[in-house]
Amino acid sequence: MKKILVIEDEKDLADLLVFNLEKEGFKMLCSHDGISGLEEARREEPDLVVLDLMLPGMMGTEVCKELRKESRTSRIPVLMLTAKGEEIDRVVGFEVGADDYIVKPFSMRELLLRIRAILRRCEGQAIPLSGKLLTMGGITIETERHRVLSGDEEVELTSTEYKLLLYLVERPGRVLSRELLLQNVWSYNNMGDTRTVDTHITRLRGKLGSAGDLIKTVRGFGYKLEE
Repeated sequence: MKKILVIEDEKDLADLLVFNLEKEGFKMLCSHDGISGLEEARREEPDLVVLDLMLPGMMGTEVCKELRKESRTSRIPVLMLTAKGEEIDRVVGFEVGADDYIVKPFSMRELLLRIRAILRRCEGQAIPLSGKLLTMGGITIETERHRVLSGDEEVELTSTEYKLLLYLVERPGRVLSRELLLQNVWSYNNMGDTRTVDTHITRLRGKLGSAGDLIKTVRGFGYKLEE
C-alpha cells in the first residue's frame, strides 16, 4: 500500500483528497501547515507528497527545498498544487524540485492519474539495470546506484530529472518530441503540459553544468542528446 502525505491548509479540500485517495487504496497522511507537513514527511517518509504552494508557517516551495536537501527525503516525489496556474508558479515549483504540478480547481480523476503516473515512473526507476554504466560526453550514469556524474562531480537529481536524463542518454542523437518525452518519462497520455518538459530540460542543463550543452533543442519539436 503506497503512502501519500497531503499538505494542504484548506481543510475541506484536504479532507476530500484524503477521502478519495483512501478509496483508491492509498494509505493517507495529512498536515495543514508547512512546518508540521515537513516534520511528517521526515518522520513517515511517504511514497509521494501532495503539496500546496501557499501554506501557513512555511511556503510549499520552502518545504520542497528542505525535502530535497536531506538524503532520506530527497527522492520523495512531490506533486505541487497551485491556485494561480501562472507560469511563474509552475517554474518556481520545478526550480525547487517538484516533480509535477496541478492547478486548482482540478478534478479528482486528473489528480489520481497524475499520482499514479508519478508512482509508476518511480517504481520503474527502482529496478536496477544490471549495473549498467552509461556515458555520453562528460555525463556518466551508474544505473544500479542511480548516480550521475558531470565530469568528476556528482549531480543531485530528482527522480523525474534522473529518468529524463537516462531516457536521453539511452537514445543518443535521436530527436525526441516533447509529447514522446511526456509519454515515456512522465507516463502522461494527452494530459500533460509540454512546457513541463521545457522547464525540466532547463533545470537539468543547469545542474549538469558544461555537460548540459549536450542537450540540444530542436526548435518547434523537442530535444536530442549529442556531442
